Amino acid sequence: MGGPAQLGGSHAAAAPSSALKVAAAADLALAFREVGAAYEKKSGDKVIFSFGSTGLLEKQIVEGAPFDVFAAANISFAEDAIQSGVCAADSKSLYARGRIVVWWQKDSKVAAPTSLEALADKRFVKVAIANPAHAPYGKAAQQAMQKAGIWAAVQPRLVFGENVQQTLQFAQSGNAEVAVVALSLAVVSDGSYLVVDDALHSPIDQALVTCGKDPERQKRARAFTAFVNSADGRVIMKRFGFLLPGETRTASAK
Repeated sequence: MGGPAQLGGSHAAAAPSSALKVAAAADLALAFREVGAAYEKKSGDKVIFSFGSTGLLEKQIVEGAPFDVFAAANISFAEDAIQSGVCAADSKSLYARGRIVVWWQKDSKVAAPTSLEALADKRFVKVAIANPAHAPYGKAAQQAMQKAGIWAAVQPRLVFGENVQQTLQFAQSGNAEVAVVALSLAVVSDGSYLVVDDALHSPIDQALVTCGKDPERQKRARAFTAFVNSADGRVIMKRFGFLLPGETRTASAK
């Protein structure tokens, strides 16, 4: 799991110790850095992110980790955090529907896959996915392979990343020929990918929720979550392939 990544744009009124703390799913590692920088520039409020697998972040929050915002890669984890009493039910908002892609290096010596079903071919010695036990994108990858009828053939060759960002790194480093990862990471990576039909898996509906009891921090947290779904925030999110119902997709396979 990635550690906190401090962003620029701070000002005297927000010392690092009082910065807004956001626990965010690993598929947001690139998009939220831009969102955070834009929010800091507009509001002057400093934001610090911790990226990791949604399930593990939710566990930390329930156990008392002092996060102000939880950006989950699946709405069910946000709802679990609400049920535990540490996050506010009235703050829950959908901010994205994720997509999965098959990613490979452009200079790969292995013939590129032309479909998800192609991963059943043994030329793909290692196939990386995020751990389905706690990573929503890994669960979607498993569901898609099962529905495509290739899970039994691929399962013995799987390598599991702790989160979807680490999963991509497995393929980037050559430790796997291909990886099934988030579109939001693939669109800005130096590689090739194809988008998996989202009818093959349950929707990856992603939700934001604010956490903690301090009224002032709650106010600041809600301001950040509102920015994510504001016009300025949506421009950034859509560029990374994240959509809300009714939005037009701007990212495509390459």
